[in-house]
Amino acid sequence: MSVTIRANVPIPLTNQAVETKFISFSGFSDNKEHIAVLFGQPTEQDAPLVRIHSECLTGDVFGSQRCDCGEQLEEAQRLMSVEGGILLYLRQEGRGIGLYNKLDAYALQDKGIDTYKANEMLGFGHDLRDFGPAIEMLASLNVKRVRLLSNNPHKADELEQAGIEVTERVDTGVYVNKYNAGYLKAKVEQQEHRINLEDNDS
Repeated sequence: MSVTIRANVPIPLTNQAVETKFISFSGFSDNKEHIAVLFGQPTEQDAPLVRIHSECLTGDVFGSQRCDCGEQLEEAQRLMSVEGGILLYLRQEGRGIGLYNKLDAYALQDKGIDTYKANEMLGFGHDLRDFGPAIEMLASLNVKRVRLLSNNPHKADELEQAGIEVTERVDTGVYVNKYNAGYLKAKVEQQEHRINLEDNDS
């Protein structure tokens, strides 16, 4: 069963000068409610700016400083309000382990265990996210080429393997603080994320 567009609804957002549309879909194999947010008319661009963003309740909604998710989401919206783009919001809390398990992992991190080892101790892999729904949403929107807003090289690799050309990978900003410095360092050292921590004080 292919993924198809279910609803396309204009929803004005605070501090957005461009029209924003929220698009829902039918047919995801994981039965989750992933969503695409279109800023302006990105599907008319040759290679629109695209951000694949996994849900993070603590960061996206409450502004947690234990990660950089909220800042990355705000940055994506800020950039897309200027040049247009597509935000693909995936319901994959805690790199796929869920909210409660993520909080359990935080408790382990408070004992000096890094984010990936904490996942292992809870019986999970380093990253259980599935970027297939993002690929399916892009296909439904007839987007074949993108400029990917991400520090994560694995996202670009998965898009390329699925036949979506990544014409450019645009790094997000570096949002390091005293609470998330270890988390970001682990992402760089263990998952090859492109985050320049050397010029940023924690």
